[in-house]
Amino acid sequence: MKNPTIKDVAREANTSKSTVSRYLNGAKVKKKTEKALEEAIKKLNYFPNANARRLVSDRAQVIGIIVDDISNFFYSDILRGIENVINKFGFHCAYYSRTSYYQGEWGFMDLAREKQVDGLILVSFLKRSKIFMKQIMELQLPVALIGDAEFEDDIFSVDVNNQLGLEKLVHYLAKMGHKNIAYIEGPDEFSATYWRKQGFERALDQIGLSYNSDYVFKSDWTESGGYQTMERILENKDITAVIASNDEMAIGSIRCAHEHNYRVPQDVSVVGFDDILVSKWIYPALTTVKQPLYKMGQAAAKHMVSHLVDKNDCTNKQKRLLLEPEIIIRQSCKQV
Repeated sequence: MKNPTIKDVAREANTSKSTVSRYLNGAKVKKKTEKALEEAIKKLNYFPNANARRLVSDRAQVIGIIVDDISNFFYSDILRGIENVINKFGFHCAYYSRTSYYQGEWGFMDLAREKQVDGLILVSFLKRSKIFMKQIMELQLPVALIGDAEFEDDIFSVDVNNQLGLEKLVHYLAKMGHKNIAYIEGPDEFSATYWRKQGFERALDQIGLSYNSDYVFKSDWTESGGYQTMERILENKDITAVIASNDEMAIGSIRCAHEHNYRVPQDVSVVGFDDILVSKWIYPALTTVKQPLYKMGQAAAKHMVSHLVDKNDCTNKQKRLLLEPEIIIRQSCKQV
């Protein structure tokens, strides 16, 4: 059939045009009707007219996904989680990279004001300013944040519980007998740096260990930063374990230890945070904390769908969602 229409789909599925239209716009229909429509659409090779749907629904059928750097593999699981939910409801994802746009994250607000998208999901683990958050809340469309929300309770955001993840690492090392634990913190522009440091300090207090500022080192979340910091740590013979606040610094730390004739974990234990892909392939395989990135993407997308499809009132729902991280035990730690 050449250019089948909604009328053709309705006839094939033995239902009404209005039912077909509602189904195509994401509304719920009976299971039996849904199956009949899916079969009819497949048989007729029907594709909805996007422009016509926009005129009827006053929607672009597009969700804008703004990412810090779309080339960063770290975000892939988050984006898969978003797509898994969004595509099921007849919307499309349009991806924008903040770093390649001259106005950064601010510039993409024009997408909302010009109604080029029906909602925005902003993916960034950098700290967001109060001014930026105020601008976001003034937009007349649904917005979900992945990452920092600048302590703002009036907008939906989802993140990993960074504080809890660090607490789990400290408690694990303490159970292994470690008392002199060094900590490598990350750069201040990331919100996770603050929360992971809070987790480190709180866990020390929980297990009765004193906070020692000489055991805390500032770095930049790079492998070279971890390497350089580990050279300083190795000067203190009392330290038996190192917590790097991300995996890249942990990998740099392990390489530094090896090149300075220290064995990991026999001479010093090392743990990281993030569970990036290479963490299980280095030697020794890295004990770390896994972030539920896929679930974070799903949570943000479900919030979006609840506005656009189910038309739920989200004003009384939980606004700040923190997902629990999982500690992944591998071979980079040793009992002392």
